[in-house]
Amino acid sequence: MDTQERPPRVVALGGGHGLQVTLAALRRITEDVTAVVTVADDGGSSGRLRRELGLLPPGDLRKALVALAGDSPVWTEAFHHRFGGSGALAGHAVGNLLLAGLLETMGDPVAVLDEVARLLGVRGRVLPMCREPMDIEADVVGLDEDRAAVRRIRGQVAVASTPGRVQRVRLRSAGPRPGPPRACQEAVDAVLDADVVLLGPGSWFTSVLPHLLVPELHDALVRTTARRVVVLNLVPQPGETEGFSPEQHLQVLAEHAPGLRVDAVIADTDSVPTPDRLRRAASSLGGTARLSRIARAGAPDRHDPDALADSFRHVLGASDTQRPEFPSSTEIPVREEETPWR
Repeated sequence: MDTQERPPRVVALGGGHGLQVTLAALRRITEDVTAVVTVADDGGSSGRLRRELGLLPPGDLRKALVALAGDSPVWTEAFHHRFGGSGALAGHAVGNLLLAGLLETMGDPVAVLDEVARLLGVRGRVLPMCREPMDIEADVVGLDEDRAAVRRIRGQVAVASTPGRVQRVRLRSAGPRPGPPRACQEAVDAVLDADVVLLGPGSWFTSVLPHLLVPELHDALVRTTARRVVVLNLVPQPGETEGFSPEQHLQVLAEHAPGLRVDAVIADTDSVPTPDRLRRAASSLGGTARLSRIARAGAPDRHDPDALADSFRHVLGASDTQRPEFPSSTEIPVREEETPWR
């Protein structure tokens, strides 16, 4: 990878707050960032718009756009603003409604995202994983008296909040053309052209793994010459990965994409009780583990964008001279109350 004459091309795959913090870290390193976003959300504002209009769920796309937005705090704040009250607009984010309106009038989601990126002064690009909404299905155990019985549940919210133990997930097209998911071609091209591809952090079964379940994206991730980097979560997530060790996250990744090799696994030192096990798990996928403190001080469940950026620099081999300076006023902090609304 020769990035001496240009900033590194980085593709980050994920969704929700995990992708948001990855993008916040990457913007400290390079302007050449492409976010590839999951499109299976069926909860909150996104789920309502998806059900009523049959469109891609806009919430995770909105978060990615704001994370890469330029120096217009008025627009970024407005894009995140949610309507209050108890009427039809209650809980909807302005950005979700704008994206939904453009999706209805323009049709092509890639063109919509590029247009909104220009409006927000986005440095980089945001793309959907697929051009049509997806549904997540999961095989779950522990929901019946027979704790070993496998039950199939459907929907991102149902999977993310299940009290059972998720064993495997699948994707189903929820658009007008049923069948296996079809990747957004621009996302496939971005992965193939990248210097570095990042998976995680985020909801493991509903934000990270879905990218590996889209055949064209899976093949691109296997074939790309980019460095493939996995970023682990700081804490297990209730429902999805309750009780999972860091190395179990990698085991699940390998089970869903047996042909995928990785070059590096980034994890927080305090989140890894047995570093040797994680190193062995990373080695089994072809990579090495990099352990450092990447959690926010006083918030062990939140990544620190600056610390995460330092880990990325180490993996990318990027120097501080390649670091662009972004106005700090444009960074919109993740609000706790946003989580259920999307």
